[in-house]
Amino acid sequence: MNPKIKKINAEYEKNAAKIEELQARQKELVRMRTDLENNDILELVHSHNMDINQLSALLQSMKADPAAAMQGETEETYHDEI
Repeated sequence: MNPKIKKINAEYEKNAAKIEELQARQKELVRMRTDLENNDILELVHSHNMDINQLSALLQSMKADPAAAMQGETEETYHDEI
Protein backbone atom coordinates (compact mmCIF):
# COMPACT_ATOMS: atom_id res chain seq x y z
CA MET A 1 0.00 0.00 0.00
CA ASN A 2 1.13 3.51 -0.74
CA PRO A 3 2.83 5.01 2.36
CA LYS A 4 0.91 8.24 1.89
CA ILE A 5 -2.39 6.36 2.10
CA LYS A 6 -1.23 4.64 5.29
CA LYS A 7 -0.33 8.00 6.76
CA ILE A 8 -3.69 9.51 5.78
CA ASN A 9 -5.56 6.49 7.16
CA ALA A 10 -3.70 6.77 10.47
CA GLU A 11 -4.48 10.47 10.75
CA TYR A 12 -8.11 9.80 9.78
CA GLU A 13 -8.48 7.22 12.56
CA LYS A 14 -6.85 9.55 15.06
CA ASN A 15 -9.19 12.39 14.08
CA ALA A 16 -12.24 10.11 14.20
CA ALA A 17 -11.35 9.04 17.74
CA LYS A 18 -10.82 12.64 18.82
CA ILE A 19 -14.14 13.71 17.28
CA GLU A 20 -15.93 10.92 19.13
CA GLU A 21 -14.29 11.99 22.38
CA LEU A 22 -15.21 15.65 21.83
CA GLN A 23 -18.82 14.78 20.96
CA ALA A 24 -19.14 12.76 24.16
CA ARG A 25 -17.71 15.67 26.16
CA GLN A 26 -20.08 18.09 24.41
CA LYS A 27 -23.08 15.95 25.40
CA GLU A 28 -21.85 15.88 28.99
CA LEU A 29 -21.44 19.67 29.01
CA VAL A 30 -24.97 20.13 27.67
CA ARG A 31 -26.30 17.82 30.41
CA MET A 32 -24.35 19.68 33.10
CA ARG A 33 -25.53 23.07 31.84
CA THR A 34 -29.16 21.91 31.74
CA ASP A 35 -28.89 20.53 35.28
CA LEU A 36 -27.50 23.84 36.57
CA GLU A 37 -30.17 25.86 34.77
CA ASN A 38 -32.87 23.61 36.21
CA ASN A 39 -31.42 24.02 39.70
CA ASP A 40 -31.40 27.80 39.27
CA ILE A 41 -35.06 27.72 38.26
CA LEU A 42 -35.97 25.55 41.25
CA GLU A 43 -34.09 27.83 43.64
CA LEU A 44 -35.88 30.85 42.21
CA VAL A 45 -39.29 29.22 42.55
CA HIS A 46 -38.55 28.08 46.10
CA SER A 47 -37.20 31.50 47.08
CA HIS A 48 -40.61 32.96 46.23
CA ASN A 49 -42.40 30.24 48.21
CA MET A 50 -44.34 29.15 45.15
CA ASP A 51 -45.87 25.75 44.66
CA ILE A 52 -46.31 24.04 41.29
CA ASN A 53 -49.84 25.39 40.81
CA GLN A 54 -48.76 28.96 41.46
CA LEU A 55 -45.82 28.61 39.11
CA SER A 56 -48.10 27.20 36.43
CA ALA A 57 -50.56 30.07 36.87
CA LEU A 58 -47.74 32.60 36.64
CA LEU A 59 -46.35 31.05 33.47
CA GLN A 60 -49.80 30.85 31.87
CA SER A 61 -50.49 34.51 32.62
CA MET A 62 -47.10 35.47 31.22
CA LYS A 63 -47.88 33.47 28.10
CA ALA A 64 -51.27 35.15 27.71
CA ASP A 65 -50.05 38.72 28.30
CA PRO A 66 -46.26 39.08 28.51
CA ALA A 67 -46.38 42.89 28.75
CA ALA A 68 -48.70 42.80 31.76
CA ALA A 69 -46.52 40.18 33.41
CA MET A 70 -43.42 42.31 32.96
CA GLN A 71 -45.18 45.33 34.52
CA GLY A 72 -45.98 43.41 37.68
CA GLU A 73 -49.70 42.92 37.06
CA THR A 74 -49.19 39.16 37.12
CA GLU A 75 -47.44 39.42 40.47
CA GLU A 76 -50.53 41.08 41.94
CA THR A 77 -52.65 38.25 40.59
CA TYR A 78 -50.22 35.77 42.08
CA HIS A 79 -50.44 37.41 45.51
CA ASP A 80 -54.24 37.42 45.35
CA GLU A 81 -54.19 33.65 44.86
CA ILE A 82 -52.17 32.96 47.99
